[in-house]
Amino acid sequence: MKNKMLFLAVLLLSAAACTARNGQTAESNTLSDSTGSPEAIQPAADQLAAYLPLLKGKKVGLMGNQTSIVGPEKEHLVDVLLREQVDLRFGFAPEHGFRGDVERGEKVSNDVDKKTGLPLYTLYGGNEKQDSIVQSIDVMIFDLQDVGARFYTYITSLHRVMELCAKHDKELIVLDRPNPCGDQVDGPVRKDDKFKSNVSFHKIAMVHGLTVGELAKMINGEKWLEQGRECKLTVIPVLNWDHSKMYELPVIPSPSLPNHLSVRLYPSLCLFEGTDISVGRGTDWPFQVVGFNSPVYGDFTFTPGEKAGMAKHVEGKGEKMYGVDLRDLDPNEQRFTLRYILDFYKKMPDKSKFFSRAAFFDKLAGTDELRKQIMAGKSEDDIRKSWEADLKAYKEMRKKYLLYPDFE
Repeated sequence: MKNKMLFLAVLLLSAAACTARNGQTAESNTLSDSTGSPEAIQPAADQLAAYLPLLKGKKVGLMGNQTSIVGPEKEHLVDVLLREQVDLRFGFAPEHGFRGDVERGEKVSNDVDKKTGLPLYTLYGGNEKQDSIVQSIDVMIFDLQDVGARFYTYITSLHRVMELCAKHDKELIVLDRPNPCGDQVDGPVRKDDKFKSNVSFHKIAMVHGLTVGELAKMINGEKWLEQGRECKLTVIPVLNWDHSKMYELPVIPSPSLPNHLSVRLYPSLCLFEGTDISVGRGTDWPFQVVGFNSPVYGDFTFTPGEKAGMAKHVEGKGEKMYGVDLRDLDPNEQRFTLRYILDFYKKMPDKSKFFSRAAFFDKLAGTDELRKQIMAGKSEDDIRKSWEADLKAYKEMRKKYLLYPDFE
């Protein structure tokens, strides 16, 4: 009897320990495919029962890419839909292409997916056949992993899909995914339409703090579509996620964002793309190092070359860069900051050469004020004060469209 009681006690202790471990995993989960437990973060694409019935008997189009995955096996959504006998007619591809291997800014051509034979069309840079393409289906699916910065062009693709669906009275189903930088709202808000571009399409904060599903609701609610149209929108929400939770992407969203740290630093470092300063494209550490061609910028050195998806548009290719190494930073502690760009501006001997692509810098910033403030030698605190009122108004607007508990 004594041995039996001891055995039962051990079993109970083991079960309790297992429960505690599972609870900790769920609480600190940063991967969508990590545990499969009921508390694990579940992107909408994983929830087949929530959206497959909406596709039954309908002709379907998909805006997707390599981030459009389902479950821990990371199976492409296209393969899942075809296996489930969904009548999938075509795929739209964003910047970087359907499989995510096209370099930034490069032309994305109409094509055929080699694995499935699915016809592929581009919305990046426009497509003269896009109206007839969308008219051929009943419902569109949007499933792209955004990274939470206004200049990341997947949200521009979202807007274009919404425009087409609203114009032709087609339903859009957004399969939502967590925002890996969704724990913050920061930076200047674009107000003036003269700075509108693919990298500054919406009147939102630079670090917008929205999922694509929340942004889709905002686009509808604020009447940002042409002629005030409204898209017939269904958002399938993420389960077990809120804006305070860290989320590490299970698949890289584009060639230059290979890991969680690069994604978290991207909002702060992308402004360098309005200059000739390297953010590590063409190295193994894009958006984790910063440098330029003189020792005045720092002791750390690297030489950009050519890497997959980072070959044609590489700042400082073949030159020795001097600067800072950010690879040891804690990704989850990173927040939007101007300190890197302010530091490099201060160190540049001939400051007239810093903003080598000034017009593009202004589009990234959504304003020309930031560039002028940097040139005037203003501190980060002073610059931040200048956008406080606009940021406060944006945050109030944002609250109306949140689908998940906020970080504040």
